[in-house]
Amino acid sequence: MRQSVDRRDFLRLAGIAGVTFTAGLFPGHRASAQAAGDFHFVQMSDTHWGFKGPPNPDAEHTLEKAVATVNALAQKPDFIFFTGDLTHTTEDGNERRARMKKFKEIVSGLSVKDVRFMPGEHDASLDKGEAFKEFFGDTHYTFDHKGVHFIALDNVSDPAAKLGDEQLAWLADDLKKHKPDDRIVVFTHRPLFDLFPSWDWATADGAKAIDLLTPYQNVVVFYGHIHQEHHHMTGHIAHHAAKSLIFPLPAPGSQPKRVPLPYDAEMKGLGEREITMAAKIGITELPVTKA
Repeated sequence: MRQSVDRRDFLRLAGIAGVTFTAGLFPGHRASAQAAGDFHFVQMSDTHWGFKGPPNPDAEHTLEKAVATVNALAQKPDFIFFTGDLTHTTEDGNERRARMKKFKEIVSGLSVKDVRFMPGEHDASLDKGEAFKEFFGDTHYTFDHKGVHFIALDNVSDPAAKLGDEQLAWLADDLKKHKPDDRIVVFTHRPLFDLFPSWDWATADGAKAIDLLTPYQNVVVFYGHIHQEHHHMTGHIAHHAAKSLIFPLPAPGSQPKRVPLPYDAEMKGLGEREITMAAKIGITELPVTKA
């Protein structure tokens, strides 16, 4: 199902899972987008490989099913981006590496070979990203694709949930190379804004990053961490959260504690996200395929 909506309609419809949103988030770029060629990518998030427990009794196979779902897409994405918490946390450094190795083996089955990763706090906060870097490389970086500049920010390697002054300076330097109307997509794990800080759904210095991004007219942020679809605006910057691939979490502040929602055999609340990039952005939440 696809609905074409303007900014106001987008905000009104935000939070309805299973609908493709097409929002005019990059106004004025239709001609340049068409000249560069439309494309789409898949965002996958919070796979938590190594998790075991009642919230997902099929946890051992959920990632494999997600890979199969993406491989079955009629239109192959240009690339796939994992927005953190690839593995479930463990204080055992050897086990952490074993989980990352197994995760990497499973996702090697993706038919799209341009696959990019960033850490979540489960991957990186206990060792400041050391193991993650061994398997996946830098925790923050940039790349460009068909006229869009992509920025991956690391707000998890610091256990204080900060980007840090060094990374903020790096971001500022990168942005100086771009024009105010360039199209920019940012990936983070935690939300950059204060969604619900008492549940760790915030970035301590995220407002500084938003301030650096605000002078740019065409910015979209995709993140994970909260295990549910969520949409938010900071000024003209849209922030979109992806569902988890392991278990859903409750709406911000809807219950006393941040604990997984009960297991749903239909896998409702879990999914990947397919994003179409053009003068407009289409966002589709895809369900995890059952065996």
